[in-house]
Amino acid sequence: MENQISLYNTLTRRKELFEPMSPPHVGLYVCGPTVYGDAHLGHARPAITFDLVFRYLNHVGYKVRYVRNITDVGHLENDADVGEDKVAKKARLEQLEPMEIVQYFTNRYHHDMEMLNVLPPSIEPHASGHIIEQIDLVKKILDSGYAYEENGSVYFDVVKYNREHNYGKLSGRSIEETLENTRDLAGQEEKHNQVDFAIWKKASPEHIMRWPSPWSSGFPGWHLECTAMGCKYLGDTFDIHGGGMDLIFPHHESEIAQAVAANGRDHVRYWMHNNMITINGQKMGKSLNNFITLGEFFSGKQASLEQAYSPITIRFFILQAQYRSTLDFSNEALKAAEKGLKRLLAAAETLRSLAPSANSTLDVAGLRQKCYDAMNDDFNSPILMAHLFDGVRMINSVKDGKETISATDLDLLRKTFTVFIFDILGLKDEGKSSAGNDELVEGLMQTILDIRKEAKLKKDWPTADKIREHLTSLNIEVKDTKEGAVWGMKE
Repeated sequence: MENQISLYNTLTRRKELFEPMSPPHVGLYVCGPTVYGDAHLGHARPAITFDLVFRYLNHVGYKVRYVRNITDVGHLENDADVGEDKVAKKARLEQLEPMEIVQYFTNRYHHDMEMLNVLPPSIEPHASGHIIEQIDLVKKILDSGYAYEENGSVYFDVVKYNREHNYGKLSGRSIEETLENTRDLAGQEEKHNQVDFAIWKKASPEHIMRWPSPWSSGFPGWHLECTAMGCKYLGDTFDIHGGGMDLIFPHHESEIAQAVAANGRDHVRYWMHNNMITINGQKMGKSLNNFITLGEFFSGKQASLEQAYSPITIRFFILQAQYRSTLDFSNEALKAAEKGLKRLLAAAETLRSLAPSANSTLDVAGLRQKCYDAMNDDFNSPILMAHLFDGVRMINSVKDGKETISATDLDLLRKTFTVFIFDILGLKDEGKSSAGNDELVEGLMQTILDIRKEAKLKKDWPTADKIREHLTSLNIEVKDTKEGAVWGMKE
């Protein structure tokens, strides 16, 4: 893998990605879902990973154009060049139009992403809406001599390309290894070499989704769409291209070859790949029939789930691991994530009610810098979370009177928690519907504490104790400090 281009390998050597430049623009392209079924936990990981990237780059001052595609044509069963289109197969089984399938599952995907607090991309192009661009790309590749037509289909000549370039620079695979591992499938006799891949396929009579082209009535190859749409919206060379690690080969490797053949250069500066989610060490996915849909996680209605898990618990669980690391699913891991999330949000709530002292015994500025250092180190969300939990300990120490915090540091700690927990990690308290409600609760609690304070001044201890006892029954903890009473939800 030493030849793999990686943002991780470059950030420690080059800082310009996070330094001011003119104009401060970043182009981000991420491979989105093939919309023929409900999204599962494996779909959530890239969505959340690149939502984190999108949020952070925006936060540090870049104007990010984030393009995430919808694959609705050309992705055949088993990622092959022969067989049935995944969307068309679902349409045939359900006796619906393919675009009905596309719309239905796109809507469901959007709903799941909204539940996970994933921001919508700047542009969400559909492969079926960019057939003209894909045909133009095929023409360029043919003109460059790296493709050939056979019986109305057009194939990329990988062997010829590899003689002059390097088909394998992203994955680290050699052409010999690729040839050895390529399956000998029926219907591929048109190819000059088994490793060649289709960039345009002539449609068989039963194929539903087809478009006219100079070569045949057919459809584009799966690898073609991202090269065509990425270059259309972000230029012939753009900054970051992301997706799951399973897309490195052959999808992203083929993308590079297409771009070099058509435009004379690679189209991506940095490649980012999130690792897989596993169940008992085995990759989660539809092909293995071991996936759990996001809807099943949210409802708890699946045999392997011991309970329902909220969308933000799922988000927290995914962000606990660095995006390049594998993440193994278990009920125990999700329950631990649920507990950790509650602890973090409870501290954020407590932070809102802390009162300042004349001076600080805490290094809040140092904590804030560590949070930025973690994000600048290849978006290291688990290290960021560890620093935030250091902040939780600070908050609880101040609440318990073991540490003091000045007004300046209290304001800085509140800003740090708001920025990193809510703006960058994208977490939220699912029990609260709006900031307006938060202000209402804060106002009501302050009124209650003022009534209790007045009762204590009048030595009306029964009333003061009754207020405190009732708040305790509601899981609200009141602590009397030198600066006055503070309140927070019990952990």
